[in-house]
Amino acid sequence: MKITTFNPMILTKKPEETISLFEALGFERHHHKSDETENEEQSLTFSSVRMKDANGFYVDVCTANTDRIERDLTMIRMNVDDFDEAAELLKKNGFRESKIAPVNYTSSSKYAFFISPSGFMIDLIKHIKKEEK
Repeated sequence: MKITTFNPMILTKKPEETISLFEALGFERHHHKSDETENEEQSLTFSSVRMKDANGFYVDVCTANTDRIERDLTMIRMNVDDFDEAAELLKKNGFRESKIAPVNYTSSSKYAFFISPSGFMIDLIKHIKKEEK
């Protein structure tokens, strides 16, 4: 398994406030993705703004329209080339799938939130390329 991205991600109901803060810190909007999961039981519409600063650091600000979160959550975004292998590695180390975002699919990714035994979270993502569909 290869990690292709590793950076902080903030899940919030007030994305513009968070984005404005990071813009004041020197980050710029780099990429914006909106999508809806394809798992009808766990339908989740989200919007994610990827921000980058002059030093090459990234932070993602993600908004999810769900009642499953009560306050902002900070987690680590970890993109990998093999989702299943990474998920198994996390589980072997005591992580569990989150009820907020269990395994889901978008038009271009497979993802899930995993919670460590001590409480920190990883947003595990595998981008699905067109040739893999």
